Amino acid sequence: MHPGRSVCFIMNDTREFIIDQAHGLFLNRSYEAVSINDISKAIGFTKGALYHHFRNKEDLFKAVIDKYLKIYGLTTVNMNVSLAEHIQQVVEHSKLLVKNIFAESQPFVPVNYLSLFIDAFRHYPDFFNEKKQLFQTEIEHIKIIMDNAIKTGEIRQDIDTSIMAMNFFSITLGIAANIFRNESPESAANLFTLQMNALYDVLKK
Repeated sequence: MHPGRSVCFIMNDTREFIIDQAHGLFLNRSYEAVSINDISKAIGFTKGALYHHFRNKEDLFKAVIDKYLKIYGLTTVNMNVSLAEHIQQVVEHSKLLVKNIFAESQPFVPVNYLSLFIDAFRHYPDFFNEKKQLFQTEIEHIKIIMDNAIKTGEIRQDIDTSIMAMNFFSITLGIAANIFRNESPESAANLFTLQMNALYDVLKK
């Protein structure tokens, strides 16, 4: 192996190790409660070694959020699919997000994940702005698909698609509430599926 390439792999492995360990600390204790000194002691690195990989605590926190709170929309959205097909895609996509976010390596304590999300919005402005734009785009996509569903006769003519698109998206966000109520990511995802199917049935009647 090329010496330079070997050093690169070691650097990347070390960086990922720091991110993984810091994730547990930020998740269980919050951003404000964790200091660089705490992270250093917890993982057995000097503060100098940490600063070699991250400029400061904020930089490390952002790396943790980028890795562990990956919230993204559907890779491609076909505006010509039926509403039923789109709902199925959203359900499967949401289940995948839930599976990726709730790490099996960490104890499942719902309030800790809620705190981590709040910390992300509070201390990582780019994360907040990116998700805000993502949410708006998702609502616009849903509205277009619902408008098409009315034209094809898939759902009722009297639907206010602007309001219903927001309701649709609110249920999507509500999967977080399901998690706290059900104490299980899997059961929350299953409940979300039932909610989406129930909404679709209402739109058809």
